[in-house]
Amino acid sequence: MKTEFIDVSDTQKNLVVEIPSDIVDSEIDKIARDYSKAARIPGFRPGKVPAKVVRQRFRDQILHDVAHGLIPRAVDEALRERGVEPVDTPDIKDVVVEEGQPLKFTASFETVPPIDPGDYSTITLSSKQPVVEDSSVDDALAQLQDRGSRYEPVEDRPIEHGDSVQLDLERTATAENGEAQTDRHEGVSVDIGASANPPGFDDALTGMHPGDKKAFDVEYPEDYAIKELAATTVKYDASVKAIRKRVVPALDDEFAKDVGDFPNLDALRTRVRADLEHELMHENERETRGELLKQLAARVTVDVPPSLVDREVDRRVEEFVRRLIDQKVDPMQTNINWEEFRDKQREAAAEAVKSALVLDEVARRENIAVSDADVDEEIARFAERAGRTPAAVRARLEKEGGLSRVYAGIRRERTVDFLLSRATRV
Repeated sequence: MKTEFIDVSDTQKNLVVEIPSDIVDSEIDKIARDYSKAARIPGFRPGKVPAKVVRQRFRDQILHDVAHGLIPRAVDEALRERGVEPVDTPDIKDVVVEEGQPLKFTASFETVPPIDPGDYSTITLSSKQPVVEDSSVDDALAQLQDRGSRYEPVEDRPIEHGDSVQLDLERTATAENGEAQTDRHEGVSVDIGASANPPGFDDALTGMHPGDKKAFDVEYPEDYAIKELAATTVKYDASVKAIRKRVVPALDDEFAKDVGDFPNLDALRTRVRADLEHELMHENERETRGELLKQLAARVTVDVPPSLVDREVDRRVEEFVRRLIDQKVDPMQTNINWEEFRDKQREAAAEAVKSALVLDEVARRENIAVSDADVDEEIARFAERAGRTPAAVRARLEKEGGLSRVYAGIRRERTVDFLLSRATRV
């Protein structure tokens, strides 16, 4: 078998193959005999059709089967001899197959470019200490107070800012065709001062008492977030049913005891600070890992295979779609231009591919391995989070060809840890 490798680029390769005619003819004979056994041709008994007739009648099918049988084996053999590993299935073209002639074809494929991770110690990462400001602790305590708030009925005063008001509300809007559209809601609760309230809505209700009724107009500005309401005037008819005031608990020792098993406010404050420091530490770790991956990607100065970038773009789009579905949002009902969305993912996808290639090369050089037991542990952790059995998770991964991704993911995470231990901290 004759082969010729052609370097189109650092990642794109062509393999020109010529399989000798004697091998081709032998394969034709073998397949033609199989056709003879199964062929049903008028005038001939089953299994007794002459080989010449079979070759004439089923010529195209036989040659197709010959190519289908010989080409994959030839490509696999040639790639193994050269130690070349494509990133995807080679594209076969320019196939020429005839009886008595060599089988010729060209296989085009992409490979991973040569990657040089460089000196690990030249990776410089910033060291951040999880310093929590007093103001952050105060904000967290205020959020706890807010969650512990309660509402009490008010009967001796009118509506004020911060109240929760129960009312019957009728809204009348005029459509573009001049037709008035009215909708009515009974017993709705409105928090006076909430950011979602229409402009001027709070002022119109402030000062009203239970039992009061009022009609007022709201003029929506041209830049209003809800486009359907922008630059329109809507008439409201409100009838106040009840007023409740928001009571925020005092920030004292009793509040700390109500929140949890804390003897006093100082103990609660200490726990809040520790929790914030823990969160900040993990956030710093994520930023450091992101900084490392960015530096690794910058070390790849050659173009990466477009198919790998396409694959990463697909993964990012699929992940985004899954998040929409988890939030009960139909991806097809959104106003997202999916082509533009894909294009916007390309730069980040290319960077992710580059950093992954560097990690794989470092793992290869440093013999960073992953065992079956490691994969079993990872599957068990995922199964616990998902509320499924490890066997069910593994079965799905095997069905979708996802076990290799689990292996690669664990190995890359370990390689990241290895590089973090070798990097210079400033």
